[in-house]
Amino acid sequence: MAALRIGVLALQGAFREHRRMLDGLGAETRLVRWPAELDGLDGLVIPGGESTAIAKLLAIHGMYGPLRDAFAAGMAVFGTCAGAILMARDIEGARPDQEPLALMDVRIRRNAYGRQIDSFETAVPFDGVAGGPVKAVFIRAPRFADLGPGVRVLAVGDGGEPLAVREGRALAVAFHPELADDARVHAYFLESVAGA
Repeated sequence: MAALRIGVLALQGAFREHRRMLDGLGAETRLVRWPAELDGLDGLVIPGGESTAIAKLLAIHGMYGPLRDAFAAGMAVFGTCAGAILMARDIEGARPDQEPLALMDVRIRRNAYGRQIDSFETAVPFDGVAGGPVKAVFIRAPRFADLGPGVRVLAVGDGGEPLAVREGRALAVAFHPELADDARVHAYFLESVAGA
């Protein structure tokens, strides 16, 4: 079977860490900065970073329409932290010029876990991932505030709030799996891409 072709949006944030994990899992990876680089991809990772900065750069690079079109044509998308924020239909606390990609029927609340100083790491049980809880790093993490009827919750926190959600070919997590030495969430994404 041919390797999956996975792009990593490389405008800002932890894109190198995502690429390293995906390369280690045998994916054929490509850094994506311009619309033409979306061509032929099976999936795209939108990394954690600063959602406002990534949104501005998406606009500058003319990526909004092409990214939505590629998703509509069958490309899977995996967003972590800031990436999850951008994938939502509605972003609470967004600047007026911060346009959501609206790839998922989700409302999300930016920086809901506090400031950088409130960052933490924990273990999270993740539906569909074998081997026990996955390592999850939370840095100014968002909260999924409202989920549409087609959105499936894959992981929840101690208080029962969703930490990972999936809707069809869209996967979003509130944390940074790329910053832990645990590639199982990335493997889950690749398996979901392969099975689509």
